This record gives sequence, C-alpha cells and structure tokens, in this order.
Amino acid sequence: MSEARTVDVAAARPRVRPMRWVAGAVMLVLAAQLGWFLYTNPRFEWPVVGQYLFHPNVLLGLGMTVLLTVICMTLGSGLGVLLAVGRLSAFRPLSWACTLYIGLFRGVPPLVQLLFWFNLAYLLPRISLGVPFGPTFASWPTNTVISALTAAIIGFTLHEAAYMAEIVRAGILGVDAGQRDAARAMGFTAGQSFFKVVLPQAMRVIIPPTGSQFISLLKGTSLVSVIALADLLYSVQVIYNQTYQIVPLLIVACFWYLIVVTLLSVGQQRLERHFGKGQ
Repeated sequence: MSEARTVDVAAARPRVRPMRWVAGAVMLVLAAQLGWFLYTNPRFEWPVVGQYLFHPNVLLGLGMTVLLTVICMTLGSGLGVLLAVGRLSAFRPLSWACTLYIGLFRGVPPLVQLLFWFNLAYLLPRISLGVPFGPTFASWPTNTVISALTAAIIGFTLHEAAYMAEIVRAGILGVDAGQRDAARAMGFTAGQSFFKVVLPQAMRVIIPPTGSQFISLLKGTSLVSVIALADLLYSVQVIYNQTYQIVPLLIVACFWYLIVVTLLSVGQQRLERHFGKGQ
C-alpha cells in the first residue's frame, strides 16, 4: 500500500482564474472606450464646463441646495423622532395619528407636495393667528408668507419626517428592552431613559439609513426648480436658457452634486465608525 502524499502548503500557488482576467480585460476596454468618448466628443464642450464651473450664480445655487438640505434634514429629523416615539406610544389615538401621518406623507410624491404648498393660497387666501373658532389677532396674505423657499422647506421637512420616523423607530426597536428597564431601575425618568440610554444605542442602526436619506434629499432638492427656487439645477437652467449650452451646464451641475455627495458619504462613514465603537 503506497504512502499518503505529503502536501507542502508553503509551496502552494494561487489558483488561476481565467474568467477574472477576461472580466478585468473587458472592464478595462470599456473604461478606455468611455474615456476616449469623453475626450474626443466635441459636444461635451469641456472649455465651457470649466468656464461655468465656478460661476457666481452656480455657486449661489449650490449654496442654496446645501442650505435647503441641511434645514429640511434637521427639522425633518427632529419631527421624525417625535413621530417615532408617538407611533411606539401606548396611547392609541397618538399612535394612530402618527401612523396616518407617516402613511400619508410617504405615499404622496415630494414634487406633488411642493406644488401643493406653493399653491396653498388657492385654498387659504390668508393665514391667521388667533384662538381656534374665536377671535383673530393677526392675518397675512398667504402668498406673502408662503414663498418658494418656505414652500420648499415645509414640503421637504414634512416628507423627510415621515421617512425619518420609520428609520428612528427601527433603531429604537433594535435596542434590547432590558436596557430601558435597567435605566428605569436606576431611577431614570422615561425621557432620560430614552435620550441617555436608548437613543445613543439606536444610533448604530439609525446612522447608515439616515446618511442615505440625507444624500437622497440633497439630490431631491433639484425638484424645487419647478417652483423657481434658485437652487443648483435652476441656476444652470437659467444660464443655458440664455446660452443654449445645455449639456455643458448639466455637466457642471452633475460635478457639484457628485462632489457634495462624496463629502457626505465620507462624513457618514466616520459617523458609522464613531457610533460603532465597541461592536
């Protein structure tokens, strides 16, 4: 009977995978073809792209896009936390009301919401401040109060709050119930237990989808161009309506969107590492 063959692991060689080489070569060819197309096609008009990349109106539009995103995400996140807590509440009417809100504002497209708030004056010509079913203390024309910026903030805030409520609720449910009970046993109130014990642990679950939602909102702000709010897309549209250089100006907008999204993605990764300590 022959002896078993001894295998020297140190002399082992990596397995040759020809399909990986073929796939790599195909990807390299496609990348080269794309690069050649971008470089040789004169209709991209790269000099025009460079000319308008730092145009003052484009930078102002970029600033409006970032500002609108930050404001709506901040307000929407705060309202979303309240909605999530309300939906998890044992008080049924509050839970039902929060569930109805979330279903309504998640079901209506954000563009429809923007147009609705922008045209609120049709339903409510004047906005009044006073006692319900009682005297009115002050009143203003709705078109004066609800500008394009105000309509955008209201629409996106209410829309984001519905999505953030579900994200926060999932994070809260991901925390073991024993953590809450232990906090109460230590003498914490319900509010202290939530904000000091439950919410910090829930952030590990909340941060990744929140970052994605933030990026989605940033890109979604381009919808405000339909109500003539001077964001990044509207700014380049104003320019190419005068110069008829549509493609180069759209490339300018794409460039800035990609830059901001990349920076936000890096920030999201750092937040995930921060809240993921100890995992």
